[in-house]
Amino acid sequence: MTLDGTAYERHGDPSRLPTVVLIHGLGLSRRLFDPVIDAFAEHFAVLLYDLYGHGESAPPPRTADLTLYAQQIAGLMDATGVDRAALVGFSIGGMINRRFALDFPDRLSALAILNSPHNRGEAAQQMVEDRAARVREQGTMSTLPDALKRWFTPRFLSEHAAQVDLVRQWRAQVDPEGYAQTAWVLAHGVRELIRPAPPVTAPALVMTCENDSGSTPAMSHAIAAEIPGAQAQVVPTLQHLGLMEDPDAFTGPTIEFLRRTLT
Repeated sequence: MTLDGTAYERHGDPSRLPTVVLIHGLGLSRRLFDPVIDAFAEHFAVLLYDLYGHGESAPPPRTADLTLYAQQIAGLMDATGVDRAALVGFSIGGMINRRFALDFPDRLSALAILNSPHNRGEAAQQMVEDRAARVREQGTMSTLPDALKRWFTPRFLSEHAAQVDLVRQWRAQVDPEGYAQTAWVLAHGVRELIRPAPPVTAPALVMTCENDSGSTPAMSHAIAAEIPGAQAQVVPTLQHLGLMEDPDAFTGPTIEFLRRTLT
């Protein structure tokens, strides 16, 4: 654990391999990446950690915003002796890594932005803000039943109860105040990422799922259009947590992109 209370772990040899940092989503934990660590560690030094207020990490040290979470990564890299890294971010993690690209461009080698929101439009934006307000008023578990229906296909929900229960366990671990603040960052942080000036310029892969209602294919194409040379890919059929339903659908394209970019 770092001095600021960030829980993390390392895989692979950072002395000879480029480093990839994996960033989980709201209400989850670094355990989200357990099924894909070995695949990444074949090619990269892997650094994964818990966001402030999640998993085993301490609560946010100040009022949360995207910059705070970008600074958390920079501090983790300092603590582990990593000068530059590629950042793979899921959901809010794909917002955090874009903020890092703006705040610490010299420390970034590439971005993979997975199932991450962008300009939602007024109606969808209001829905996300309402959910964040509900968390503040009713607690961390209040929005989870509806979220599971948005995140997983009906078949996965019925046939993979143990994996779905992991998501419940991760949500139950969060610091209530830290979670409420991070939910607000998820709701409002997209505004500072739309057509930023100066733009993100790092090599980027943007992926989402065909039926992800919160991070739609249109959003991923819009993100890619704002990053010179970025690629956009859409995984068929799945919803927001397609990374859990079919890890290989994300691991293969992401590792291929990073190997081409970093090695």
